[in-house]
Amino acid sequence: MTAPYRTAFLDRDGTLNVKAPEGEYVTTAEGMRLLPGAASAVRRLNSAGVFVVLVTNQRGIARGLLSGDAHAQIMRRLTERLAAGGAHLDAVYVCPHEEGCCGCRKPASGLLFRAAREHPGIELARAVTVGDAESDVLAGSGAGTMTIRISGQPVISRADHVVPDLDAAVSIILHHTGAPALGTPRTSERRLTHLP
Repeated sequence: MTAPYRTAFLDRDGTLNVKAPEGEYVTTAEGMRLLPGAASAVRRLNSAGVFVVLVTNQRGIARGLLSGDAHAQIMRRLTERLAAGGAHLDAVYVCPHEEGCCGCRKPASGLLFRAAREHPGIELARAVTVGDAESDVLAGSGAGTMTIRISGQPVISRADHVVPDLDAAVSIILHHTGAPALGTPRTSERRLTHLP
């Protein structure tokens, strides 16, 4: 199968793994727990030849809530959990900075642009950004990618699609035909509902 989108930029917390409570962070390897179906969804992308890039904000590093070593252990755990499900990430980009201190922290698009510079095969026009927050959507749209927001309930979003989980997002990535986003435009935003 040849997917219409050749690169998938995936957020981490809330997209691949269980997100910490609001205002908290995943700070230990033991706290890294994949969401149900996340590994199989990434495996579907891998099998279709989609280049999978993790792009994640980790402000907890700047705040001293976890060290670089602790973050590396968390990422190793994520990699191991994905591998156990037959899946892998092709590249990882992390913003460890405090808000307002850089051009890479989402909603800025710096991580995506950096990935495109460092991996010439990435065509941003044939890429999609997936995440559970509007900052992911804005980072993706700022880089010219299609955008998919993951939400457990209908939300107001600028995303091209809103879906309940990563598996549904992958189905769009692999089978997207250029159809317009769901919902009715509302000023500069769209009120979107889940795909059936």
